[in-house]
Amino acid sequence: MADLAYQRVLVKLSGEALAGSQGFGFEFSVMERLVDEIRQVHEMGVNLGLVLGGGNFFRGTVASQQGMDRVSADYMGMLATVINALAVQDILERKGVETRVMTAIRMEELAEPYIRRRAQRHLEKGRVVLFAGGTGNPYFSTDTAAVLRALEIEADVLIKATNVDGIYTSDPKQNPDAEFIPDLDYQDAIVRDLDVMDANAFGLCKKNKLPIVVMNVNQKGAIARVIAGERVGTLVS
Repeated sequence: MADLAYQRVLVKLSGEALAGSQGFGFEFSVMERLVDEIRQVHEMGVNLGLVLGGGNFFRGTVASQQGMDRVSADYMGMLATVINALAVQDILERKGVETRVMTAIRMEELAEPYIRRRAQRHLEKGRVVLFAGGTGNPYFSTDTAAVLRALEIEADVLIKATNVDGIYTSDPKQNPDAEFIPDLDYQDAIVRDLDVMDANAFGLCKKNKLPIVVMNVNQKGAIARVIAGERVGTLVS
């Protein structure tokens, strides 16, 4: 571990990444590939935590915009993240990686309740910890949950695994002239109104000086390369 740039890492993985090209639910060939990436990082000796989104099943913000009560919608979104965590846990365990799912909402029949010291102990024992249920509170995104857990476990970096190569001056899918930004400081991201993550989450990173790497999870070995110290994606610090 001495040669690694980061010893303890929190990876935020969107629910959409698990859905692959079908856009909903699970595309198991994609999940197998993503889990192989996670296993590769684990085998490097990194203390690894994962926060999974739930957008492949349910988005609370979208449902509330359609008229559903926001609190109920957000709790449904939190349950979607638990489904994703259990699915990823199953594949990881079948590949020989010891894991624990910890939920912000108590459901002991499925997973452990989130307790910070217990989570840290699991990491010290070399287990991959999957944090589910968001923050346990409505009105907060899984981005905010990822930052919160990263700070609580004293992670060295938050890796936001997305479907684009990093941060651009505008949406590269909409604007072919969008320019890639390899390095960015917190204040510049705010001034330029760049879509790094939601404002609450980004504010926590800035206040606590938690570096963020935004990278493309579809690039083979990209997460491992970030941890080894290679420049992949965009570094916000």
